[in-house]
Amino acid sequence: MKIQLSDHFNYKKLLRFTLPSIVMMIFTSIYGVVDGFFVSNFVGKTPFAAVNFIMPFLMILGAVGFMFGTGGSAIIAITMGTGDHEKAQRHFSLFVYLSFVCGIVIGVLGILFIRPVAALLGAEGVMLDNCVLYGRIILAALPAFILQYEFQSFFITAEKPQLGLVVTVAAGVTNMVLDALFVGVFRWGLAGAALATAFSQLVGGIVPVIYFLRPNTSLLRLTRTKYDGRALLKACTNGSSELMSNISMSIVGMLYNVQLMKYAGEDGVAAYGVLMYVNMIFLAAFIGYSVGVAPVIGYHYGAGNHEELKGLLRKSLAVVGSFSVSMVVLGEVLARPLSMIFVGYDQGLLELTLKGFLVYSFSFLFAGVAIFGSSFFTALGNGLISALISFLRTLVFQMAAVLLLPLVWGIDGIWISIVVAELMAAVVTVLFLIGMRGKYRY
Repeated sequence: MKIQLSDHFNYKKLLRFTLPSIVMMIFTSIYGVVDGFFVSNFVGKTPFAAVNFIMPFLMILGAVGFMFGTGGSAIIAITMGTGDHEKAQRHFSLFVYLSFVCGIVIGVLGILFIRPVAALLGAEGVMLDNCVLYGRIILAALPAFILQYEFQSFFITAEKPQLGLVVTVAAGVTNMVLDALFVGVFRWGLAGAALATAFSQLVGGIVPVIYFLRPNTSLLRLTRTKYDGRALLKACTNGSSELMSNISMSIVGMLYNVQLMKYAGEDGVAAYGVLMYVNMIFLAAFIGYSVGVAPVIGYHYGAGNHEELKGLLRKSLAVVGSFSVSMVVLGEVLARPLSMIFVGYDQGLLELTLKGFLVYSFSFLFAGVAIFGSSFFTALGNGLISALISFLRTLVFQMAAVLLLPLVWGIDGIWISIVVAELMAAVVTVLFLIGMRGKYRY
């Protein structure tokens, strides 16, 4: 039975509707991890460190897709909630076309400046050359990468989350198969891993464009549009929290790498890379749920269904809480086997990674609250509060913690810093949810 945005959502229906988004985000994270596995085990420790060293910079450039996807989806969902579907189609088309153009411009600039950026961050010698090689190949597919992230939100708003999952799985399988072929069989090394990722992004970004250009059974279709500065500004403002979140996480990732180079050298960067891969998979469940439920929240807010809005918030907090406890348990239990997958060939690196893993896992207990809270306010059209939560969570709290705590506990302070930052962000999010009850009537 088809689930519509206008439906009443109990727990079962809510989980059924958001499950494709959750699986989609987790699968996206898993196939992103495949590069790390093949590079670490087939190419070497230094190229593996290089991939993780330059990845935050690449993620900053691709963050435009999150901004247009989440911010634009909220605008489209609210517009559909008011009954103006033709206007929603125009907004959808404008966001897709503009983000593609942005991808071309940003990709070209990234290719030109990646070497000085990597050098400025501290990469040198072979590691610098590896950063440039991997980064330039990925940046050649940046327009598709931006569209891929954008359509993860738009498929949900179009009431086609299952189709979004199919496209993501297709992109993921492409990456996995090509990684095995290019790196494992042809031995193309780091370039092979980058090519595998670039081709998978082409699948994830271009296939949805073809679908939405043709007549389809979804709520959305790419049509003729016209420039709407007000809608564009609203989408950018509304999605600024997700943009800020991704940029901030990338900046903090760079800072972590700098601190780890200082306290543990390349081994520290490699260990952090393993934690980031696992972190991506675990947080993908929170992000997937938040992205999946956001159009529902936006629709009912636009339609003035305040009782349904209250129920969605209450149920969502219960779901996020259950996820949080489960992830901490899984993190502690799976720390050693997951570390072995990536760095089992180096005993010293393995022990460093495992020690960090056991501390880092406790951050999952608090991370989901702020991730959902930011998405919740984005869905309500309040980009300011959403951006503030993301800014504090991903930049202010983490920067302060990673700069100060290592002065007391050394490298252990780096692993503890993420736990402290997520706890502080969760507290701030709860305070905002309490403070804004009267305005939004949830």
